[in-house]
Amino acid sequence: MGEEAFDAIVVGAGPAGTSAAYLLARAGWQVVLLERGDYPGAKNVMGGILYRKAMEEVVPSFWSEAPVERHISEQRLWLLSPDSALSLGYKSKSLAAEPYNAFSVLRAKFDSWFAGKAEEAGAILVPQTVVEELIWEGDRVVGVRTGREEGDLFAQVVVVADGVNSLLAQKAGLHPEIRSHQVALAVKEIISLPPEKIEDRFNLEDGEGTAIEIVGDSTRGMVGMGFIYTNRESLSLGLGVLLRDLVKSGLSPHDLIEGMKAHPAIRPLLEGGRTEEYAAHLIPEGGWEAIPPLFRNGLLLAGDAAMLVNGLHREGSNMALTSGRLAAETALKAKEAGDFSVGTLSAYRAALERSFTLQDLRRYRKIPDLLATHPQFFTLYPPVLNEAAHEILTVDGKSKEEKIGLIKKRLFQRLPRRTILKDLFHLWRAFR
Repeated sequence: MGEEAFDAIVVGAGPAGTSAAYLLARAGWQVVLLERGDYPGAKNVMGGILYRKAMEEVVPSFWSEAPVERHISEQRLWLLSPDSALSLGYKSKSLAAEPYNAFSVLRAKFDSWFAGKAEEAGAILVPQTVVEELIWEGDRVVGVRTGREEGDLFAQVVVVADGVNSLLAQKAGLHPEIRSHQVALAVKEIISLPPEKIEDRFNLEDGEGTAIEIVGDSTRGMVGMGFIYTNRESLSLGLGVLLRDLVKSGLSPHDLIEGMKAHPAIRPLLEGGRTEEYAAHLIPEGGWEAIPPLFRNGLLLAGDAAMLVNGLHREGSNMALTSGRLAAETALKAKEAGDFSVGTLSAYRAALERSFTLQDLRRYRKIPDLLATHPQFFTLYPPVLNEAAHEILTVDGKSKEEKIGLIKKRLFQRLPRRTILKDLFHLWRAFR
């Protein structure tokens, strides 16, 4: 690979990078898609939920050909104490009907398929390639330097979508080194189970799936969340906790995931299963305040590299896909104008502002700081709510009025009434 010129260079074959490469190639551009892994999806990790709307805006009716696992017909939230789980859920046949809302996916399969679509559109996929430097001409990015011999590549625009640890974004001066309270370490296992056992244990019909988000004991009181997602012949099980909290705890990711698997509400769901894969990955959790500048002359930033993750709703893939799509649309308009300077590429930020992506992150901008400074939302309230449910549901001759009194007494023994009221106020204000 010698010195070559393209219309666009895309770094990273995850959802953000591949969506940009696919759309640009489909528009007739000469595009090279660089991926450091052995193949797209080899190093990419997410919980495993893909949202239909954002993906369909890139590839219409993709689910008819893509290697999706199950369409998600049920969402559950579990609040865990050490020995119980309080569950809130929503299940609907409308979620299980076309055009669907979300799917479980396995990244190794899905990302390879998606990159294949980009290749079909004309993009050149180059895996096993590390981008070491940006190439500058004055204050403009004009290409990249790869780890390959004679591997300098040049283009009118470079789309950087190389993940949360984006060294290229740092080299471009777009954000400083990420701090430990702005990222979560996520660990995940793929546990194989026969389809009939999955459907029986999760009360599913053929093709339907469940997504369970888990707060409380699964993260040992640290800021974070666990998850269980049903695939066709496996479960995706894992959790993510703030890196800052994990370092302070002295626990290993292995300790956390094994403890989660042993919980009495979770263990029966895994019985007879076999761990086929284990992966760990950093996830952006800084929200609105962590979003860096998203462009330089000749460069756009997308996906996790742009810190576009909604931690509260566990949304990342849809934001990655949307940012990749809008980066491509911005680049196309820049070419029409014959101008790839920040004056033209700033339209990318404006497009993200008009989309749900930055609107949601702005709305929830206070949530990351609230959760990081109020550990009781993870350490105290889940077990208290479990105890309250146990008390109310136990029929033992006590009046309900007496039971409510006991619940209040136990709660106020752990936290002063004033602290609880302040927590509720801060929570209310964070959502305004």
